[in-house]
Formats: sequence, structure tokens, C-alpha cells
Amino acid sequence: MKEIIGRYEEQKTIQKLLTSKRSEFLALYGRRRVGKTYLIREYFQNKFAFYLTGIANAKTEQQLLNFDLQLQHLTGSELQRSANWIEAFYKLRTYLSQQNPAEKQVLFFDELPWLDTNGSDFIQGLEHFWNNWADGQKNIFLIVCGSAASWMINNLINTAGGLHNRLTHQMKIQPFNLKETFDFFQHKGYQFNQQQVILLYMTMGGIPYYLDQVPSEKSAAQAIQNLFFDKNAKLQTEFNQLYRALFRKHEIYEKVVEILSGKALGFTRTELVQKGQLQSGGTLSKVLFELEESGFITSYPSLDNKAKNTIYRLSDFYTAFYFQFLKNYRASDENYWLNLQNQPIFNAWKGIAFEQVCLSHVPQIKKALGISGVHSKQSAWIGEANNQKAQVDLLIDRQDQVINLCECKFSNDDFTIDKDYAAQLRRKMEVFKTATKTKKVVWLTFITTYGLQTNAYSNELVQKSITSDALFES
Repeated sequence: MKEIIGRYEEQKTIQKLLTSKRSEFLALYGRRRVGKTYLIREYFQNKFAFYLTGIANAKTEQQLLNFDLQLQHLTGSELQRSANWIEAFYKLRTYLSQQNPAEKQVLFFDELPWLDTNGSDFIQGLEHFWNNWADGQKNIFLIVCGSAASWMINNLINTAGGLHNRLTHQMKIQPFNLKETFDFFQHKGYQFNQQQVILLYMTMGGIPYYLDQVPSEKSAAQAIQNLFFDKNAKLQTEFNQLYRALFRKHEIYEKVVEILSGKALGFTRTELVQKGQLQSGGTLSKVLFELEESGFITSYPSLDNKAKNTIYRLSDFYTAFYFQFLKNYRASDENYWLNLQNQPIFNAWKGIAFEQVCLSHVPQIKKALGISGVHSKQSAWIGEANNQKAQVDLLIDRQDQVINLCECKFSNDDFTIDKDYAAQLRRKMEVFKTATKTKKVVWLTFITTYGLQTNAYSNELVQKSITSDALFES
């Protein structure tokens, strides 16, 4: 058995469901390549009472044949072919009824959305199997998994049909955080320091499949060149499959994330509609909800809690990297990424991507600030007062009447606040206080890769400074 990196809470939940005194129905979902199947197969060491993987782009007859052959393999005798899913699930029920009732029977249906072919009775068959038999037993553990987030959400998690409120647990599999990513590379024997891991994270996030493609003998910059820009690079065309695999009407989802990629701070819904000439209605609401549930975007409520001022921000690192560097890339320079180091476009990207890394690790930041137990909400912010505009990379609005305005700075050495930047910071804080009319104490906080150089300006302005080491905490 391979060691499962991270996923500690998920493993605890699975173990709890496995040892419960009733039947359990667990649905896993999450973006493509995030490691859903790996988690279940490795946790159970591929030992299932029944295991079925849907076949991509197959017809109902082929899916049923696959089901029958899997069951036939278990029974050891030839079975008559199923005419429909009601019959197929009844065969499974018959088989399971003959097993030891004192042992939990773990059933794993992977790529479940592929089984629901056009015009089939798959959902009806699954509903009937669970509602009329399995749920009444005490030893069935049904696990279903799928990358097609819209199908999983609409047909299982939020369905109004026969499976409404029938799930006993749902589990959204998140990308690795920086700590898990560092542990992943350590487990594989890679010699990366934290800054190298951050650079890789800013291009592909904590997606285990992507991380597994990183060559061990190269630096982070060389690995990015190899994976994204070399001839036949493994991740160069990933975008072409990513959203198509997750969403049936993928074009609108791709359009929304492309619009969001154009502004690091994000857009309100109204701005998104205007920018993309989109229809503001139920379809857009559904798209935004499913993109967020799949981990591609994040919504941040405004300080006034008005829904119209909610900010939607692209939070998937691979998608952001694709639109910044890959969409219009033409292989005219065989060392494109390596030659881009320290160029203005590269430095600008690093700054924006590091802000997103910080936004993705707010619990770690709060822990480093000593406020883990304080309820808060976080967001990016942009505003205007007295004809002056300002924006904040990350603000933590705390229930204890304090707001941390966080400046996120990625640099190759200690970061220094000079006279001009100090003036910008004073102006930003003044604009924020005036525009928001906040009565809370406002503290300036710095998050840097190697630390903040102590000088008169940092002593005057900065209440707290933490380094990127804090982002690698659990």
C-alpha cells in the first residue's frame, strides 16, 4: 500500500463511516486530477465488495455490459445480460445478500456521471437500489465519485429527486495545501526548498496529478519549462480537456474563468456580466456556483455583506497560468520560461500569484498571527475615497474588532519598505478607513517570502510581519 499524503480529515471520515452501525452513502467530488479515485483505492487497498468505473463516451449497452462483467467476475458464473439498470442493480442486491452480514460491504462506483448515459434509467436504478434495499441494511458502504462536478451536484448533492437527502455524507476533495505539497515532494525524495515549492504551486496549485509530473532532477524553473513549454509538454494542452471533462456545456464555464483571469482582484457579478456580455440569470448563478464548488473560483463577501458587492476571483492556479502564458504561446523560443526569469511580466505574475497563494492559506496565516480562534472573514478589497483609489491584497475582518490589511510580497531577499512605498501604504490605509467608515482598529500586516527588513518605516507602519514559512504549517 502506498502512503496517502495528507487527506487526514478525509481518512478519519472514511474510517468513521466504515465502522458505523448503519449503511452509508458517501459522494466524493472535486476538480479533475485532484486525487479522488486515488484516495479511495489506496485507502481500501483496492479491496471492494463491488467496484465499477464508468466508461467515457460509451453507450448504455456498453455500460451495462461492463457492470455485468464485473459482477460475473465476482460470482464466478456467467450471468444473463441486464436489460436496464433496475435489473442490473437487482443482481447486485442479490449478490450482496449472500455475503457475510457482519462485514461492511464497500461498493465503489467511480466516474459515476459517465454511467448516466442519455436516455438511460441509471438514476432510477441507483435510487431504487439505495432507497428500497441498501439503506435498510446495516452493512452497506456505497461510495460514488465523479469529476463532472455539475452532474454530481445536480443529480446527487442538491437533487430534488429520489436521492434527495439520501446521501449520508458528501466530501469535496480539495487540492493539496503547501504543507501537503512539500510533504509530497519529500516523500518522493525531491530536494526542493520552500521557495521552489511555492514557484511550482503558483503554476499548478496543489493538484496531485500535476505535481506527480514534476521531474526530480530539475529546478522549479526547469520543471515549469519542461511541463508547459517544451515540445510535447505534458501539461501544455491540459486546459483543452479540463473543463470539457467537468461540465457538459463547458463553453460558458471557460468564458467566465477567462474573464476572471483578466483581473487579479476579481469582479462583482454585475462587472462580470458587463465585461463578458453575459445574461444575468439562473444560468450564470449555476455556473458561478459550480465553478466555486469545483475549486476554480472563490467568492469573497464585501465588508457590507451586500450580495451585489461579492467579489468573484479566479483561484485555480493552473487556469490562471494558462491564460497568462499558455493560451497564446507559440513555440518560437525553446527556452521561453527560463529566459522569462526576472522580466517585468514574470515579476508581475509572481506578485499576483503569491497573493493567491496567501488567499488560499488564510488558516495558516491566522495561526501565525495568533488569531486562529477568532472568527473572521477574508477578502481582497478595492475602494475609493477623496478621488484616490486603493486595493488590498488580503484583508482579515475579525470579530474582535480588528482588521488586518495584509500586503503579500514575493521577493528573493528580505523585503524593504522605502520612503515612496511607505507613502503608498499610508495613503492606502487612509483610503480604506475613509471608504469603509470602519470603526475597527486597522493593522497593517506583511506576508513575505524571507521577511521584512527592519527600518523606520516598518517600525512605524507594520503591526505584524510573517514569512512564507508560516504558509507551510498544517
